[in-house]
Amino acid sequence: MEAYDYLIVGGGTAGCILANRLTASGRHRVLMLEAGGEPASMWINIPAGFSKLLTNAQYNWRFQTEAEENTNGRVIAVPRGKGLGGSTLINGMVYVRGQAGDYDAWRDAGALGWGWKEVEPYFRKLENYDKGGPTRGHEGPMKLAQVRERFPISDAFIAAAKEDGLAFNEDYNAGRQEGVGYYQVTQSGGRRWSVYDGYLRPALGRRNLTVVTHAHVLRLELSGKRCTGVTYRKDGKETTVDARVEVILSAGAIQSPQLLELSGIGQPELLKTHGIPVVHVLKGVGENYIDHFCTRMNWRVKNAVTLNEMSRSWRLGLAVSQYYARRTGILTLGTGLVNAFVKTRPEMETADGQFFFMHASYANAAERVLDKLPGMTIGVTQLRPQSIGTIHIKSPDASAGPSIRPNFLSDPVDQECMVRSMRIARRIVERPALHQHVSEEMSPGSQVQSDADWLLFARHNGQTIYHPIGTCRMGEDERAVVDLRLRVRGLEGLRVVDASVMPKMVSGNIQAAVMMVAEKAADLILEDVAQRA
Repeated sequence: MEAYDYLIVGGGTAGCILANRLTASGRHRVLMLEAGGEPASMWINIPAGFSKLLTNAQYNWRFQTEAEENTNGRVIAVPRGKGLGGSTLINGMVYVRGQAGDYDAWRDAGALGWGWKEVEPYFRKLENYDKGGPTRGHEGPMKLAQVRERFPISDAFIAAAKEDGLAFNEDYNAGRQEGVGYYQVTQSGGRRWSVYDGYLRPALGRRNLTVVTHAHVLRLELSGKRCTGVTYRKDGKETTVDARVEVILSAGAIQSPQLLELSGIGQPELLKTHGIPVVHVLKGVGENYIDHFCTRMNWRVKNAVTLNEMSRSWRLGLAVSQYYARRTGILTLGTGLVNAFVKTRPEMETADGQFFFMHASYANAAERVLDKLPGMTIGVTQLRPQSIGTIHIKSPDASAGPSIRPNFLSDPVDQECMVRSMRIARRIVERPALHQHVSEEMSPGSQVQSDADWLLFARHNGQTIYHPIGTCRMGEDERAVVDLRLRVRGLEGLRVVDASVMPKMVSGNIQAAVMMVAEKAADLILEDVAQRA
């Protein structure tokens, strides 16, 4: 078996970035193992194709939560990308840096070196934005664009939000997040632009990078307190491969803690329950799971053409022709058209609620099945949830999914913020600029008025919007899983680099933050190897 300096477990967002950065000098031999395959589906490049991939087992792990009382005993889908490019192959492409205060909160919680001043340059390093000024990056690997399609009803939503007191915000990633405007997306020329496109594809020709797909890592190999390699299964055969310098776990916030526990790293009581020998005690593994919870409010629309009609019959044929001829039209749309970042209380310093406006309504929100009649939706989410859950193994079998318990809406702060946010969304729709297009509120419906009614609606209808973080939290306290250089505490030769290391949620969609973490981690890894040399 060929020897490698670094083994990267997972070919998703962080893994692709690390594979590029660690091989750029030509000095380090890198092996990346990915359980999925190449991004071959035609639906990946077409932005609207995300709806075809949300339930596709080839590109989605299709995880689910456990049924929990806080969400009416429902099992909630938790899609995670599978294949080279990870979740950037199937996500809604929305790009949000978050607020400076998010990262300063990381620093204040003990993650020194991860405050806004330290992380902001990495956002500029990764960005290739076709608009904006000096606070934005324009030469990075990730191509970004503002949603370029405009529709009368989306302009009406912006006008209504302005009537409600929100200012128009051309660039919510330029410093001030609060306001209303069009979303920025990871696209180029009307096509999805994934980390596979931006980072991995340019590196695939390097002789010092080896990528093995359909390789499901079963466990980490340890000798004493050093991680020496991994064992993976491909085509029914198990193979063990060694790392001379480090194993880097980039399997994501769901599977990174799972793999640690399968390898005997975690809470002794849990490991013993599943017959796994305890190799290293880390009680924080799988704890601190945080995700964004979202409700979707729907209205029946009049005096406007919506995506519901545009995606059917002859209009769909016209849209397909328009897309392939000019890369424009409704097939360039992802999950968000217009944004609004709102303060749910006037005394707050920054926005704490986020809206996703689409001129579409869903018969099945979890699977993005559109209604047949005209409709519109406002997705409503709390930016910084306080409810904390867990992700732990429920079997010693590596092919079995873990137990995902998000504990949504358990914290009173989250309950209050969600209720206030939904009230604001309804108030915006009732403003004259938009109300002229509304026939009726379908969900939750005008009968929902009291705070208790709103909260009950959220518990019965809300979904995750697929932003799991925190399950291998960084820090210096005894419950932290990795240190501030993302090395697993108490072990040598093992790091975690993905959303699981984030100690607190950021204000918005997390893909930008995960890319930043990977870019910064690559510098930390290269600094460490230079010092050893």
